[in-house]
Amino acid sequence: MNIIGYMQRIGRALMLPVATLPAAAILMGIGYWLQSASGGDHPFASTLGGAGSAIIDNMSILFAAGVAYGLSKDKDGAAAMAGVVGFLVLTTLLSPHAVALIQGQPLAQVSPAFGKINNQFIGILCGVIAATLYNRFAQTELPAGLAFFSGKRLVPILVSLAMLVLALPLLVIWPWLFAGLISAGKQISSLGAVGAGLFGLINRLLIPIGLHHAFYPVFWFDVAGINDIPNFLGGARAIAEGRAIPGVTGMYQAGFFPIMMFGLPGAALAIFQSAKPENRAKVGALMATAALSSIFTGITEPLEFAFMFAAPPLYVLHAVLTGLSLYIAASMHWMAGFGFSAGFVDLLLSSQNPLATGWYMLLLQGLVFFGLYFAAFRWAIVRFNLQTPGREAEEVVPSAPASNDKTALAMAYLAVVGGATNLQQIDACITRLRLTVNDTAQIDEAQLKALGAAGVIKLDQQHIQIVLGPLAELIATEMKALLTVGESR
Repeated sequence: MNIIGYMQRIGRALMLPVATLPAAAILMGIGYWLQSASGGDHPFASTLGGAGSAIIDNMSILFAAGVAYGLSKDKDGAAAMAGVVGFLVLTTLLSPHAVALIQGQPLAQVSPAFGKINNQFIGILCGVIAATLYNRFAQTELPAGLAFFSGKRLVPILVSLAMLVLALPLLVIWPWLFAGLISAGKQISSLGAVGAGLFGLINRLLIPIGLHHAFYPVFWFDVAGINDIPNFLGGARAIAEGRAIPGVTGMYQAGFFPIMMFGLPGAALAIFQSAKPENRAKVGALMATAALSSIFTGITEPLEFAFMFAAPPLYVLHAVLTGLSLYIAASMHWMAGFGFSAGFVDLLLSSQNPLATGWYMLLLQGLVFFGLYFAAFRWAIVRFNLQTPGREAEEVVPSAPASNDKTALAMAYLAVVGGATNLQQIDACITRLRLTVNDTAQIDEAQLKALGAAGVIKLDQQHIQIVLGPLAELIATEMKALLTVGESR
């Protein structure tokens, strides 16, 4: 598999542990609201906050389990268990006390890097190794005397041995690697609002190939010492522990709210008004659905893919405006955070967080960006005759499927992508159906859009992504079930 394809798989696998964050955000958000309403300590609020913190504080091991599960060839729980085993073994072997014993030196002389071995970067590393060993040895048969340890039972043993081997070079490499990650994090953080703006720009530019999933952990989690999302959700505790600074923590999140709740809906209105009169009803339904998804949940890909490839200059403009929004929010210290994405629900939940400074100003900023997006998109579409939905010479306007029958829709997608004979692997993230096929040339993009796909990305001759919005995982599950039934006949 090429490097892009493998990074795609890792990015997809990261979505499973990241999907636990909304639970933490809801629990902690409600806790902050109760705390604010009571005007002081509230037992139930503290309980909810503690429950949410339990998720945040254990993100490293969740990454190990989630990545191992997501990268395993058959999505088996044994792979996730192997990821957890690997993480526990490696972090124990490289704990400060263990390192002091191994190196034969006082605990005080052990590199402080080993005090931070329990982090998401190590979790991802353990998950990747566990999945690799699972995919290679899950079907291995041992001699009769050792038959009990054959197959999936063998994998945790092999992972433990692999961690023993890995711990040796990490005794030397980890302090240097950790110092490098922290240095990178400090350099980015030292750019302040400019760094936040660059993050927003690059984040959007990577979405077309899906590598934003591999990019954002550097800023949002504890990969390079920034850890913006967990620190923000930590609220008062994070402030007391010196992990968060009001007006600063959240700078890699806050600027997305004006874009997702206001800017992109403004773009949707411009695309609707720019469509040919005979196509406006169909385009209007598509844009309204995509805009509501962006406003309330922060899921933007169905809307972004409506113009990403049809009118690339608009997407570059969108990326620049996103960077500008993050820069403005960070420079003005208007902060809000999210557990899932920058939609209305997350803004409401985070509004009572002690770190949510001037969050209401993001709404005013959003109104400005609504007008900015609408005016800029409308002018560019008309001035350069860009082929946004409803303006194509031969109209192929994607629309929602007429039927709500997920099985029937999955059967239709199976047929359009070439059926079982062309499919090697079916996966999905939050918004994309990710397929590995024998030949992408067999796939009819027009038919996919007619079924309701917002966009189709052919990465190479074997890897394709179909943007379906929240339906993606449901359709992937139905497709797998249909193929399983077909094989059993």
